Amino acid sequence: MELPLYAIAFAALTSVAVHLLFRQRSSIRQIVGPPSPSWLFGHTLQLRLSPQYGDHEFQWLKQFGSVYRLKTCFGQDQLMVADPLALQYILNGSAFERSGMLNVMVDLIFGEKSVVASKGNEHRRLRAALNVGFTATAVRRYQPIFEKMAETILEQLDNSPAVSTDIFPHLTNATLGAISEALFGTSIKDLGDEFVETSFQTIELSASRFKIKALVDTLGDWLPIRFWRVATHLPTTTFRTIRRGSYLTNQIGRQIVRERLDAARQGLEMNDDLFSLMWNSDVADKISGDDIIAQMRLIFLAGQDTTATTVAFGLLELARNPTFQEKLRAEIQDALGTSAVTYDGMPLLNAFIKETVRLYPALPISDRIAVQDTTIPLADQIITSTGERMSHIPVLKGQHITLCIAAYQRVESRWGTDSHEFNPFRWLDGAEFRTEAVGPYANLLSFFGGPHTCLGWRFAVLQMQVIIFQLVANFSFAQVEGELVQPRFLSNLLPITSSGEKAVPLSITRI
Repeated sequence: MELPLYAIAFAALTSVAVHLLFRQRSSIRQIVGPPSPSWLFGHTLQLRLSPQYGDHEFQWLKQFGSVYRLKTCFGQDQLMVADPLALQYILNGSAFERSGMLNVMVDLIFGEKSVVASKGNEHRRLRAALNVGFTATAVRRYQPIFEKMAETILEQLDNSPAVSTDIFPHLTNATLGAISEALFGTSIKDLGDEFVETSFQTIELSASRFKIKALVDTLGDWLPIRFWRVATHLPTTTFRTIRRGSYLTNQIGRQIVRERLDAARQGLEMNDDLFSLMWNSDVADKISGDDIIAQMRLIFLAGQDTTATTVAFGLLELARNPTFQEKLRAEIQDALGTSAVTYDGMPLLNAFIKETVRLYPALPISDRIAVQDTTIPLADQIITSTGERMSHIPVLKGQHITLCIAAYQRVESRWGTDSHEFNPFRWLDGAEFRTEAVGPYANLLSFFGGPHTCLGWRFAVLQMQVIIFQLVANFSFAQVEGELVQPRFLSNLLPITSSGEKAVPLSITRI
């Protein structure tokens, strides 16, 4: 959203903020944490706007452990949680929900009828129906499409004469194409240039960061969602893009649904896309065409950029670690000599993907709010400012909490003393790490956990397996001298160059 809009909202809501802050209660004041640098911003700028993500957070993790207290805007207490048992409790229980502004962004960008925005029985109904297209069996059917998209990347790189190539656009186009064909049975070309461009614009706009945005996010937690739905009619670039994206998605969705229903009525053979799989399953009578249309924006936006970003970070690590790159290439070349490639049966490839997903979660932090008084259990005891040892933390209704996903995936007691380093061999050395079951993939939270685990995590993993397999088999990757790429938290964890661009420039050579 644009700076002028935030400035207007801030001026209008300051009186509300002051009134509510006088009523603040906190049950976590005895939890230790760093001193606040500012009453106005608290630690928000350090946490969310640092040049490289984790500059401060990972130091706090080392100093204070996996549970500590920060200050957010206007001096509010925020509990930072990277403890595995606490994360499991928060994600799987009913005592916590997404914070107000996070709900707003989900509602505005993905739609109020999307599965990620829905709650209770409606969420369970939509999730059960959509899951038909994301089972292990269903995802294996998409493999030929992923392989075709990987071949497209190879062709594009072969036609790129530049010494330095930004791999990012090639990956985002391929992942968008994979989603379009595998899940909706249509090509990017059929989606239309305007739809594709609007999707990219929405992703870029949601990545905007201003200091004033931190204040408005805090104030916005106290406003009902209907306020923001009305605000989407304002004549700003951001809201125009959101409105246009919603309109185009509905238009394309209606066309796809109409074509699939006509084909079914005529008895024509259906594809293995998401709609067809649901139509031919026992959930067909539990989901409507409108339900499917309502999920399209979420599927396109959430699945496209996140997978491309993870692969881009992975290729960057290969460029930084040429010895491992050669070992991975040797495993891939051995697999090419077999009659059929079994991606799940390649130890180095999968260790590499797990390590990349561990170090570069698409969403490194996610905010929650307690909707009732509760007590959070801890895997590891903490010592309070009064010297008390605590194995449970009581929190009051209304308490804000941050799920520290990136920090959890760097906790030394879980991942080893080299937890901040790129080391795929940690997945192969047979080490037994003590932890509770948290996430669906390799006990990581990059695909989240609990009832809101990412439906498409198997889809994303197979895409990564196929794309990385093909790229490493055909090209070598090296760093570009003078180019510094760092992870920065915008809408997601993104690779940002020293000039501020979202890009991963690499020296790419055909083998």
